[in-house]
Amino acid sequence: MKKGVFITVEGPEGAGKTTIIGMLADELEKEGHKVLKTREPGGIEIGEQIRKVILDKNNTAMDPRTEALLYAAARRQHLVEKVKPALESGMIVFCDRFIDSSLAYQGYARGLGIEEVFSINRFAIEEMMPELTFYFDIEPELGFKRIKQHKGREVNRLDLETMEFHQKVREGYLLLMERFPKRIYKIDASRTIEEVCKESKAKVKQLLDTK
Repeated sequence: MKKGVFITVEGPEGAGKTTIIGMLADELEKEGHKVLKTREPGGIEIGEQIRKVILDKNNTAMDPRTEALLYAAARRQHLVEKVKPALESGMIVFCDRFIDSSLAYQGYARGLGIEEVFSINRFAIEEMMPELTFYFDIEPELGFKRIKQHKGREVNRLDLETMEFHQKVREGYLLLMERFPKRIYKIDASRTIEEVCKESKAKVKQLLDTK
């Protein structure tokens, strides 16, 4: 059975991940590709339930280790229930956040340690890593300016963090780029949606041409 392609999209709040994934999926489907777009935490019923607990703005007392473990648990269920079956059927899977989010947010920004958080996630994913990861880079201030302009977006617990925290998240992602240079591809997300989508699609097509 033909194996699919696993692509993850990462970045700080307001980087435009969800919008770009939707645009890429639409364009690739028009070209005849079978595409699945999904998100973490979430994507399946159990994952969405865990997502509500993690992002509930009333849960400000949540311990960082609890947070990291909940993300890993949601990731595991989502992987085995939705992502793996799609890949086995030959689909292109776009996932809005994956393991790098945990490494940047909990590992680096929360101070738990990238290696420590990587360890619990290795247990969760069993070495199931994406072939390509887009990192949409944007200054936190600009990201939150976009969020405020986005009508209908609910404020979640992570939005309540300080700008210093979100700056550390960005620093964490940049460190991960140095660690995984062959997998993580950086894109300047401060540009227009059309420009970001065009560059992203070119990179995806380059990957597909090697399959």
